[in-house]
Amino acid sequence: MPAEKSARQSVKHNVRNRSVRRTTRSAMTTALEAIESADAGAGENVRQAISLLDVAVRKGVMHKNTASRTKSRLAARLNKMGQAGA
Repeated sequence: MPAEKSARQSVKHNVRNRSVRRTTRSAMTTALEAIESADAGAGENVRQAISLLDVAVRKGVMHKNTASRTKSRLAARLNKMGQAGA
């Protein structure tokens, strides 16, 4: 009997986690594209992506070290873009 409940729960969790992953990946893609095109709003896009990464960690979708590494790489690319433009 417990396997049936576990199966129901995993379906619910899968749907919830998929949604969080999708929004996080979309924000990451938007931020990376803004950085690559040297867009003026790249900083805001990166901030939004970092916020969504934190949400994914809070919801248990992503490990905190993975999110931290990703945020660090995003910030490094943003800073590199700023130095190249100056």
